[in-house]
Amino acid sequence: MDISILPLDKKIVLFDGICNLCNSSIQFIIKHNKKDSFRFVALQSELGQEILQHIGIDTSTIDSIVLYEPGKAYYLKAEAAFKIAEEFDGMYRMLGLFSSFPKFFINYIYDYIAKNRYTWYGKKESCILPTAELKNKFL
Repeated sequence: MDISILPLDKKIVLFDGICNLCNSSIQFIIKHNKKDSFRFVALQSELGQEILQHIGIDTSTIDSIVLYEPGKAYYLKAEAAFKIAEEFDGMYRMLGLFSSFPKFFINYIYDYIAKNRYTWYGKKESCILPTAELKNKFL
């Protein structure tokens, strides 16, 4: 794979492809992002690993959501979630208001949920395969 294939006009959401909570979150993002500003890549995929290496994130320690804006910036954990929420319409956009809380506090909550996500929500044996109608949203 080659990261030069990434669309420069889309934000890339890297997510844990075997996590049920993460997969539900991706479905939520797709449903509520009317601007179609995101594309999705599983962290476990070859392209996901290449993107992480490209932006300088240790691929062996990351299991969090990553929002990558090609050529601009990347965001991790709660900050990534809030940046994603900024793209929503209506009341969901207000989720971004929580980004004004201290970073250590919101990441503590994020890390607690992330640490327990497999226990609480379960996981799949392999990464999700998108339906035919959603295939163009996944890289």
